[in-house]
Amino acid sequence: MPLHEIIGFVAGFGTTFAAMPDLIAMLKRRSSRGMNPTMAGIMGSFQIVWVYYGFLIESRPVIGWNMVAVIINFLMVGAYLYFKRLENGLQ
Repeated sequence: MPLHEIIGFVAGFGTTFAAMPDLIAMLKRRSSRGMNPTMAGIMGSFQIVWVYYGFLIESRPVIGWNMVAVIINFLMVGAYLYFKRLENGLQ
């Protein structure tokens, strides 16, 4: 595997899973405290654009990594909304 592909793989992995520690922490503490849903929503929205770009340039790595990132970011927004609702006494 050429060096540029290895670098691309590592970069894709890192940026895709960068939000995981925040998601895991939120799920462990079962609280929306300290979470910014706007940031996750914006990131997820622009990653959808990256997926589209991946289709335009026919790049499976760009499509794949960004589809996973979209899911992670929208899971963060969903978890935030769920915990915020519980914290506000709404069930």
